[in-house]
Amino acid sequence: MHRFEQAGIALLIGLLVALPTAIHGWPVTVAGNILVADLLASGLTLVWWRTRPRLVALLGGALWLAAAFLATTWVGPDAWLPDPAIAIMAALAAMAALAWSGRAAWAAGIALAGYLVVFYFAVPISPVAVVMFSVPGFAAGTVLRLRREATDELTRRGRELEEERELFAEIALRHERARIASELHDIVGHAISVMVIQAAAGQRLAARDPVRTQQAFTAIAESARQGRDDLHRLVGLLGGAEVGTPDLALIEEIVTRAARSGLDVSCRLEGDRDGVAARTAHIAFRVVQESLTNALRHAPGAAVQVLVSGSARGLEVTVENGRPAQEGPGLSGTGRGLAGLRERVQELGGQLLAGPTPHGGWLVEATLPS
Repeated sequence: MHRFEQAGIALLIGLLVALPTAIHGWPVTVAGNILVADLLASGLTLVWWRTRPRLVALLGGALWLAAAFLATTWVGPDAWLPDPAIAIMAALAAMAALAWSGRAAWAAGIALAGYLVVFYFAVPISPVAVVMFSVPGFAAGTVLRLRREATDELTRRGRELEEERELFAEIALRHERARIASELHDIVGHAISVMVIQAAAGQRLAARDPVRTQQAFTAIAESARQGRDDLHRLVGLLGGAEVGTPDLALIEEIVTRAARSGLDVSCRLEGDRDGVAARTAHIAFRVVQESLTNALRHAPGAAVQVLVSGSARGLEVTVENGRPAQEGPGLSGTGRGLAGLRERVQELGGQLLAGPTPHGGWLVEATLPS
């Protein structure tokens, strides 16, 4: 495409310089041919206006000034300057505006003004003609440069916005994966922990206590059904299905199930719990669920106290278990439970603290905004 443009510019310069000169009468002297060659060279520099605009403005302007000076100072019939060639001057003025930007553009304008002063005193030409063939070209070049700069800036901003969009999409994907992983950990981890512990108890009691063995297997079946229901609810949520709004009643439900599975657990609800946001209630439920799961794994036989206290400022959830009363079942966690829970609490604007108590137990405290 640029080659066709360059060929067009070269043809136009020929029509502006060579054709009028040929019609007028091609010079027969060396001086006359030098003048024509100088004019042609000045115009042909415009071929590189896209790639080297500064070189075109400087070299083309110098050649044009030299040609005009020679045409007016040489004596003889060959000293003739074609009138159409003055269009080259307008194009070179546009190059002066196009080649520099910012503060350099002001310097280029001042330099062009000085150039025109020199041109005016070197060549006997009307000042109106000087202005007519320079100022409009410079203004056109300025408009073209500003448009190009605006286009480049929009392109750059578009590229930055696209990169930001891709980054935000990647962060959102990672966040969603982490959220799904945490939900699966809570659901599957709790259900499997209950089933493993009850299965171990059933094995020990199978021969000597059929009633308690039956209770153990009932707890296993109940935990499996609850885990299945929770997984179905999570799958439906990920698929965009409408699910029930979680509330604090789920905490009492999971505490009741944990008590039926053999955990010595008590739950107390205090304060004003009306108007608790669904997301806050869901996180509070996960805090209790994860704490009960850890108590089943690491503190068998220990008493567990769950306290949920509501106020105008938010919701406080405390789960504390005592020292293990018997040897644990040997269930090891993934190490992701409390870490993922802390991330979700902090995402909500709350705080989660977890650590050992002075009596050898474990305490989990979560402060959640209402």
